Amino acid sequence: MALDSIQNASQRLTKGKILFNVVEMNLSLNIQNHKIMSSKLHIAPLHDRVVVRPEAAEEKTSGGIIIPDSAKEKPQRGSVVAVGPGKKDDPTVVKKGDTVLYGKYSGTELRVNGLDLLIMRESDILAKL
Repeated sequence: MALDSIQNASQRLTKGKILFNVVEMNLSLNIQNHKIMSSKLHIAPLHDRVVVRPEAAEEKTSGGIIIPDSAKEKPQRGSVVAVGPGKKDDPTVVKKGDTVLYGKYSGTELRVNGLDLLIMRESDILAKL
């Protein structure tokens, strides 16, 4: 009788591992698809406009307190995804891949290929890190 319960537990454990592996594979495929989608971003800003992908807002404080969604501040840091050619006599300073700091309410929010992005003037960028 104890042997039957051990075999049943072993079978459930095996089924659980298989299910976990399938879920893990689906997650990794979703992440890979997301990376592929983000690499195929077809947006070309005009003039001195810059497209920025904001960093995720902090989930915890330095003391370990979890911040609820309603209390999270908008991020003021992000990475440049696309850059326009610049104005007639003033080329753009930032380049694709740069990490930048920008004002709290700078830019216009948009969603492209499932990604939340900001488009703003280069003058709205405060610093390049």
